[in-house]
Amino acid sequence: MKNFVITTDSNADLPADFIAKHNITIIPQYYGFDEEVYGDEKHLAPADFYQKMRDGAFPTSMANNPTVIESKFEALINDGYDILHIAFSSQLSGSYNNVVMVANELTEKYPNTTIEVIDSCSGSLGELLLMIYAYELKEQGKSLIEIQDLVEKNKARVHVDFTVDDLNHLQKGGRISKTTALVGGIVKIKPVLALDSEGKISSAGSARGRKKAYSLLIDRISAGNDGNYGSTPIGIMHGDCLDDANYFAGLLRDKLGCSNIIINDISPSIGTHAGPGVLGISYWTNNSTAQ
Repeated sequence: MKNFVITTDSNADLPADFIAKHNITIIPQYYGFDEEVYGDEKHLAPADFYQKMRDGAFPTSMANNPTVIESKFEALINDGYDILHIAFSSQLSGSYNNVVMVANELTEKYPNTTIEVIDSCSGSLGELLLMIYAYELKEQGKSLIEIQDLVEKNKARVHVDFTVDDLNHLQKGGRISKTTALVGGIVKIKPVLALDSEGKISSAGSARGRKKAYSLLIDRISAGNDGNYGSTPIGIMHGDCLDDANYFAGLLRDKLGCSNIIINDISPSIGTHAGPGVLGISYWTNNSTAQ
């Protein structure tokens, strides 16, 4: 069986130790302020990025670059690898389509090479959970095609829910109306949003205040897992609000008995639309039905 690697994009927010352990190739996603573009060799620390947003700067996000994808994939091909790529939701970015286009071109150029692309229908640490699963399968000796099949069959079991601190960022990004943002800000409504099974953002409820939003998030995790979570990995992603993330991790430990919690920053290319203070969770459910 030919050697293969499993790759993803920077929107997966993989922890540095996980990247190093598996020597993972990451396809960069881009973001910028005015004419300044970041995402490949040039980066802003998440805290600096979110502070610029707090100071009134309005960022934009951009899809991955086909030329960069080709360069990174071709290097792997020249090293003798087939490629399985787990991509950011196709409903939220053109990045998945860019990777598929490059994969098709490269497999024509290298007919003995296999490149398969999975639409994760997810993002941030939701992608991470799928990457963890894929690498566990690889360590069990599964083939590229077997892993692809199992990830496709189970990806809808990974749920991503989140709440934002300021509705205006979602309004500026076209996710909600200006009226909704204004009213929500006045009454301190905190929406809870989710990625549905197709990878689109949908409403999952709302709460009066942030702590009640946390309770709603916990209820959703519990409902998807019969109230028993144990050591199954769960992700907490945040937009420069680490204290909140740690507080929420404590709630998960106390209320659900979670012992395998991964906390990481939300990448700026996603944070562009959610803003500072966003807090999200990624978790496995017992079935693929959206809550």
